[in-house]
Amino acid sequence: MHETVDLVWWISAVELPVMGGLFWLITRLRNDSESALEDLRVRAENAQAQVRESLAAYKLEVAKTYVSFATLKDVEQRLTDHLLRIETKLESGCFSDGGRR
Repeated sequence: MHETVDLVWWISAVELPVMGGLFWLITRLRNDSESALEDLRVRAENAQAQVRESLAAYKLEVAKTYVSFATLKDVEQRLTDHLLRIETKLESGCFSDGGRR
């Protein structure tokens, strides 16, 4: 009977408070981790929104300032044609005056 009292006393005086403390610690740790995870999720979503806004602004800037490949080819062709006409005029002018300067 003496052992039963010691066992009951041990359970009520030591093990129950320890188990309660462990339960409280685990619960608090879980709540803290969930809170930290939620904060991290919110920060990640905000960062993602900022990146999307920056990318959209960059795409708009590119669309405003850069020319299309077709336009660039057209300008190159016009410059080439004009330079060929200038070359033709210079050649015909040099031969028409007999090489005098």
